[in-house]
Order: sequence, then structure tokens, then C-alpha cells
Amino acid sequence: MRLGFSPFNAEMGYEEAFRLAAEEGLDLEVAYDLHEVLPLPDPRSLRATGEALGVGFTLHLPFVEMNPASLIPNVRKLSEERLKRALEFGEDLGAKVGVLHTGQVPVRHPMALDLAREALEETLTALLPLPFPVALENLALSEEDLIRGPEELKALLERFPQYGFCLDVGHALVELGPTGPFRYLEALGERLIHLHLHDNHGRKDDHLPVGAGSVPWERLAPSLRGFTGTAALEVVGGKPGIYQSAKRLRELFS
Repeated sequence: MRLGFSPFNAEMGYEEAFRLAAEEGLDLEVAYDLHEVLPLPDPRSLRATGEALGVGFTLHLPFVEMNPASLIPNVRKLSEERLKRALEFGEDLGAKVGVLHTGQVPVRHPMALDLAREALEETLTALLPLPFPVALENLALSEEDLIRGPEELKALLERFPQYGFCLDVGHALVELGPTGPFRYLEALGERLIHLHLHDNHGRKDDHLPVGAGSVPWERLAPSLRGFTGTAALEVVGGKPGIYQSAKRLRELFS
């Protein structure tokens, strides 16, 4: 597993994040949304810095005020356009993987759900062919999240074999309890290309350092020990949170 971390969750600027990543042998997961709203380095500059330091990248595609499953055609189209720009950004960055949220629906009415699924599939189709691997992430943190449970996500990925799966262990714990990560791995382990690793107490998406919550890491480790893809720590706590999490994972996976 190639481990990285999200400077956004750790509340670090790029200078500090690159220094930590180089010291610890980690990659960076870039949050594209920040590059839409802040005067941050362009992707080619980030890539050059990464190549000089031996730091690679994954990319979190836009999710703020973003809905690729929107029932409103103009909103869905805008989401599609933002995603296409983000994919171009990721290509220039040299991103190994991109992570995509699957959208929301305002009410779980049968007609609304059908229309939202059609809208999401229209967006996913419009992004093809992908310039680098993109993983659909499990969410189900609120009633508005469209795709719920491993079987729904599996069915979607069966219709779109061009995409992979990102297991967010914290999201799985909130949605389904301690069995959540295992249920997603059982259904979608063959499609797994990326991991989001962080902890919580099963009630909300706290993004705690690994080992600070209720994720059953010891039981989960054997299922992930042979994983050869990418992973990103999405933890709060700055440098101590990254150090604690990376150290714990290395102990578990060694």
C-alpha cells in the first residue's frame, strides 16, 4: 500500500505538507475544491515539487456545492463541467487516483431516486474515457446521499466497469456499524483501488487519527494487508495526527 495524507484535513499548507510527506515517505491527496477558491500553486508546479521530493499525488475530485446526481439539469451539467476541469488538473498533477462522491437527492421518493440515478449515470458517462483511475467512494452519511450500502454501489460499478472503488472506512462505520468496512470489502474488494483511512465513534464523520475511535483496525488489518493500491489519511490533528496514524498503520500492516 502506498500511503498518503490529506493536507486539507490536517489543516496544513503545501510547504509544511510537502516537508512532512518527504520526511515520512508519504504522498499527498490534493483537494481540488481548494484550488477553485484559493490562489494555490498550479498542478504542474505541485508535480515538479513532488518529483523533486519523491512525493506522489492522489486527487479528491470536487464535492463542495457539487452534485453529479442533481435533478436540476443545469446543476448536473455544472457538476460535470467542474469534474472535467478537475480531471484535467489531475492529469497535469500526475495523480495516481481520483476520488469521486456520487451525489445526493433531496427526498427519497421513488421518482426522485430514479431521476437522480439517471443523472448520476449521465455524469459518469460524460467523464469517459478517464485520463487516470477514478474511484467511487462510499458515503451514506446523510439521508440525502443517493447511493447507500455496498449492494447499491456494487450495482453501479457493475454498470460502469471503467471506475474503481474507494473504501472510506470511517464512512462505512457510521453507515453500518463495526461490520461496515467488512461488508463493503466483501461486496467490492475486487474493485478496490483506493482507501480513505480515519477514525470515529460510529456516530458522525469525525476524521480522528487512526486508533482514536471505534474502527476495528486489528480485525480489519488482515483484509487490507495485501492491498497494493493507494491510500490517504483523512485525519485531523496536524502533524501529530499524521504521525500517530501512519505509525499505527505500519504496525498493523507490517
